[in-house]
Amino acid sequence: MSNEMKNRRALVTGATGFIGSNLVKSLIQDGWSVHVIVRPGSALADLEGKASGIVRHVHDGSSRGMVDLVGQANPDVVFHLASCFLAQHRPEDIENLIGSNLLFSTQLAEAMVANGVTRLLNTGTSWQHHLNADYLPVNLYAATKQAFEDILSYYVDAHGLRVMTLALFDTYGPGDPRQKFVSLLWKTALSGQELAMSPGEQLIDIVYIDDVLDAFFVAADLLLGQAEGHLRYGISSGQPIRLVDLAKAFEDATGLTLPITWGGRSYRPREVMKPWNVFPRLPGWAPQVKFSDGIHRTKPKVQ
Repeated sequence: MSNEMKNRRALVTGATGFIGSNLVKSLIQDGWSVHVIVRPGSALADLEGKASGIVRHVHDGSSRGMVDLVGQANPDVVFHLASCFLAQHRPEDIENLIGSNLLFSTQLAEAMVANGVTRLLNTGTSWQHHLNADYLPVNLYAATKQAFEDILSYYVDAHGLRVMTLALFDTYGPGDPRQKFVSLLWKTALSGQELAMSPGEQLIDIVYIDDVLDAFFVAADLLLGQAEGHLRYGISSGQPIRLVDLAKAFEDATGLTLPITWGGRSYRPREVMKPWNVFPRLPGWAPQVKFSDGIHRTKPKVQ
């Protein structure tokens, strides 16, 4: 993490999420002044012990309110991680998907312009590239992420916003509350309860949280430098692995046995069998944590 970024001011959305909460902690440790946008009633439980270094701004849902709070924060860089993630949506999910991923995000971009804040570090997803296409969304979530990037094209061209989007693949790390594959493996291994899985032939590209955070810092450094326009990079392990082999690597690393029934359930609709692999790579960044090492770091603490 660069010494040049000491004493910078950050505004973070999505600070209550797994990646966002870890990013806030790292920013504070690196000397940033950190402001976060939260919804009314949101708690920052994952940031216990660091809350004294955080300035909270409660967004009332309005565009005017967003303009006011971005002005109060006056950040050097906006780290935009807030989103509504749904692998598969239902009709009743539409309002939340659009509200979180498009309305809120567009309000943020508009508020940046209104306050002369120009640097936005946006978070995208590899799922915007089904079948390795330049753009083909796996699901509606991915479509809304692309829609905001399309909206950003206007703000970049008309108002000089400087944007960098990091398209994330699967992520994992200690204390992850999400129902992700690594957390599921630990739960299965420790409980001994049989787990029905798909045939497991899909390739998984998974990146450890520390490497993800390093990518955000490298990107922020570039934004604080000469980066202009809208640059976009994939944050990949570079070594996709079949799901069945990932489970075997977990067993080898931990010495535990996974009671998995492969083929016990079907692949979900539009299953990603091969992840996107034709993306630009972030200059100055490469993953460092091997899966075997990362697994040991994610072992749940004994209650």
